[in-house]
Amino acid sequence: LEKIDVPYFGIKEAVFPFNMFKNVDPVLGPEMKATGEVMGIADSFSIAFFKAQEASGVRLPLEGKVLITVADKDKPLIVESAKKLVDLGFDILATEGTYKFLKEQGIESSKINKINKGRPNIVDAIKNGDIQLIINTPIGKQSKEDDSYIRSGAIQYKIPYITTTTATKASVDGIAAAIKADYTVKAIQDFHKMLK
Repeated sequence: LEKIDVPYFGIKEAVFPFNMFKNVDPVLGPEMKATGEVMGIADSFSIAFFKAQEASGVRLPLEGKVLITVADKDKPLIVESAKKLVDLGFDILATEGTYKFLKEQGIESSKINKINKGRPNIVDAIKNGDIQLIINTPIGKQSKEDDSYIRSGAIQYKIPYITTTTATKASVDGIAAAIKADYTVKAIQDFHKMLK
């Protein structure tokens, strides 16, 4: 086997038909099957990831408000991404527990109510178009039932949603790269020519 030095990154993304089913919770399970795959290719991992998301129909925002509501175990893992979002000019909305944690970390956010905590709440903000990105990590059966309305609302109103801290980091890095980069479209044949 000959080792080839590849001077670019290729990110493959699965496409799931969540938008075809009303009120479905898009947390992946072992029984789910993708309906297709897309790929993003670029000189950096971040731009390749951003392009793969866009190709799959997920338009990561370059400005606006981001809802962050994560499980306790994920709170420390979200700090870097939340700071980066604020630095990029995004406004953070957070549910009570996440809001308190972010405040302790010195990250500015606005508190927003869950559906059972009064109004205005997350559903109101989703319906009013006040949220451009949702970061929501479930913590099992109880949280899945509790927070599924957030993810279902994201599908219904075509808001990008992220359910893991790993995907959050990749997405935020992709957003940052897309904001700062001046990348151009390049044919796949041109990338292939770069292989030696």
